[in-house]
Amino acid sequence: MTATHFPTGSDTKSNGPNAKALLAWYDRHHRELPWRVSPRDADVGVIADPYHVWMSEIMLQQTTVGAVKSYFEKFLALWPTVDDLAAADEDDVLRAWAGLGYYSRARNLHKCACVVVDDHGGRFPQTAAELKQLPGIGDYTSAAIAAIAFDEQVPVVDGNIERIISRLYRIHEPLPAAKKPIRARMADLMPKDRPGDFAQGMMDLGASLCSPKKPACALCPFTGLCEAERMGDMEAFPVKAAKKQKPIRRGAAFLIVREDGAVWMQKRAPRGLLASMTEVPTTNWSDKREGEAFDPASALDVAPSGLEFRKRTGQVTHTFTHFHLELDVYEAKSEHNSPTDKGWWSSPEEWQDEALPTVFRKVVQLAG
Repeated sequence: MTATHFPTGSDTKSNGPNAKALLAWYDRHHRELPWRVSPRDADVGVIADPYHVWMSEIMLQQTTVGAVKSYFEKFLALWPTVDDLAAADEDDVLRAWAGLGYYSRARNLHKCACVVVDDHGGRFPQTAAELKQLPGIGDYTSAAIAAIAFDEQVPVVDGNIERIISRLYRIHEPLPAAKKPIRARMADLMPKDRPGDFAQGMMDLGASLCSPKKPACALCPFTGLCEAERMGDMEAFPVKAAKKQKPIRRGAAFLIVREDGAVWMQKRAPRGLLASMTEVPTTNWSDKREGEAFDPASALDVAPSGLEFRKRTGQVTHTFTHFHLELDVYEAKSEHNSPTDKGWWSSPEEWQDEALPTVFRKVVQLAG
């Protein structure tokens, strides 16, 4: 049995997009996700767990559903409740998060859990306005949690929904200026009943039929009601401002390898990019103009002392939000117990459990 209760009143208008058509589509075609309560389960009284909704939404920021599923299940196995997560050590949370990227999310995840437990008795606030006051929760995340977990009629707008709304109404303003009219249109569409299902249905529609390229308009619940479909220029929306070219930063990483294959690692500073994560020793990452050569001689001048580094053993490239990074990798063998004044030896068997960001996993994989 699938859900059949639909919004009434202005939500059922026949002269434009409406919630009824989208919810009917969602009841038939929704994705099964580990953090989601399906319409069928909702019909028999299952309710969304705010802890699950919150965690999934934080993990899904700038990350794909496919990448998040295993991390979500791992976190729930380690910390089944918000109280468990609040009691965890931040370093353990960072280790469990390693590889998912955007590591400030992991620190804010732990910080938010502590605030929910300490200031709210372990219960998440139930409105978007209150949720937005918590660490790591912004406009989109607060609205998504409020709608999905607490049925608040608040507009939820992610990248998929931006694409759908901009096509439905052919909004010509380029992003990010278009965010305001898109949000206003989404607010008009949000039904009083099942606002969480409506938001998730829009997300699923954008992840399937209303794709960036070659959308399947004939199968869409809004077919015949979409202005971009009528004009045949669906792929022109949303309109995006020209992207600025990302600068290239350069630096060097120093692999210190023991005879048994262990690599010397250390903890990054508690603030800044990749704060408190694990790394191998590095130089600063130059932000000089693109095309300006990185000087390997100057890199070796600041390499850990007392070690003989080989010529460059490889290069690692990685893209962050605001820049591309190129790291020349140099390797040295060491028999010393402590080649630098702080850090630890990590054997290959332990690397998976280290809080290594992807860029440093790439470096460590070059250890010869």
